[in-house]
Amino acid sequence: MYLQQQSFLVLGLSRSGTAAAEYLLENKAKVYLYDDLDGENIRVARKKLEDLGAKSLLKEALSQSVEYCDGLVVSPGIPIDHPLAILYKRNKKAVLGETELAARALKCPCIAVTGTNGKTTTVSMLAKIFTEAGEKAVACGNIGAPMIGLWREEPSVAVAEISSFQLETLNSFRPHVAVILNISEDHLSRHYTMENYVFLKRKLLKNLTETEFAVLNYDDNVVREFAERTKARVVWFSTRERVNGAYLENGELHYNGERILASQELLLSGLHNLQNALAAVAVAKLFGLSTESILGSLSSFKGVKHRIEEVGVFDGVTYVDDSKGTNVDATLKAVACMRSDTVLLLGGKDKGYEYRSLFSGLKTSKVVAAVLYGENRYKLLAAARETGFEPLTVCGKFTEALSIARTIARKGQTVLLSPASASFDEFTGYEERGDRFVETVKEYGSHAERKRVAKPEPVATEKRQRGKATEEKQG
Repeated sequence: MYLQQQSFLVLGLSRSGTAAAEYLLENKAKVYLYDDLDGENIRVARKKLEDLGAKSLLKEALSQSVEYCDGLVVSPGIPIDHPLAILYKRNKKAVLGETELAARALKCPCIAVTGTNGKTTTVSMLAKIFTEAGEKAVACGNIGAPMIGLWREEPSVAVAEISSFQLETLNSFRPHVAVILNISEDHLSRHYTMENYVFLKRKLLKNLTETEFAVLNYDDNVVREFAERTKARVVWFSTRERVNGAYLENGELHYNGERILASQELLLSGLHNLQNALAAVAVAKLFGLSTESILGSLSSFKGVKHRIEEVGVFDGVTYVDDSKGTNVDATLKAVACMRSDTVLLLGGKDKGYEYRSLFSGLKTSKVVAAVLYGENRYKLLAAARETGFEPLTVCGKFTEALSIARTIARKGQTVLLSPASASFDEFTGYEERGDRFVETVKEYGSHAERKRVAKPEPVATEKRQRGKATEEKQG
């Protein structure tokens, strides 16, 4: 692209949309802006971009923009079948995202990680491993900084989390290592069918040649088949088989015959985290990092915020924040990590799949009760009844659900927030939902502490009573 001679409409002033507009303006492109939202963050971003030379459009002028714009840059939250995107395609104009712009501008090697679950954890593991090995590594994409921002930073390696939303508009991307962790039902309200969702995930491998690597999950039947349709050199990871790559054997993580570390040395629990760690091991080894460096980084990795994160123990009840568990598979993995009877918080905005498999799995788990809330609570209720799962409580709002869970839970039990749903019915994202959970739970803890301090201890009270009786006798 010769940006100095081109014009673009940036649709959606999210973090990635704003970063894309800034990149285009810095490279002398003509930029137009539109966002149908009008919050404080949007107004600040719009003003900043206008000061740099961008021009905002009114809604009535959007369709006319196809006559003078060479391309439409859409934020990940805007689907590829948006009417304006369709209009641009029909007029043979480019429709691309911020990550596609980054793919064309990026100069350093890139590790790209996708999959239904585990992306953020694996990217965070890799960023830690590379940074502690002395590399200038940057986590970007769907985590951390927008990928386009790296064009001026020039890190030694970019570690990018790539979502299915971003893959919709990715065409030129060719990472040095592409990692696909797993595939399970998710985002069907956006992608319509599992076939389309699988197609988008496989798209990460589309441009790889024999000089690149595909790190694939041997234990996932769908992902394993991807090996047949890529030119890249395939390296596997597995918790079941001794594969060419990283694998679990006798409770230890290995890479092609070399012991890396024992599974007990990881701070994170759960089979899914072993898979994430094995994927990270495979990538680090492909880049030539030492076993000692990998071991040190993985054994001290504490996990990511809002993913199976213990908030505290109050009134004998443990509270665990897994707000990042936004689909059925993620929630079942979180539940599998629970070691005590658990009250589960489920609900939010529906993502287009059925929940029978969720409640079937819960029937053989540590979950002893579920509180259903949010926009999709009645859909969850119907699935629970079909599978015979109980007991259930249904309510409207998130804070009400948490209050009910607190009432239900007994000493020694756990309250787990792992909603199997998006958060957009009440919150701006899973982060805000998780923050609300943490804040509310800590308020419970403060209240419990105040009660404990205010209540006189029996021994002290008895002493005071004895003292009073002695005074009366002396008087």
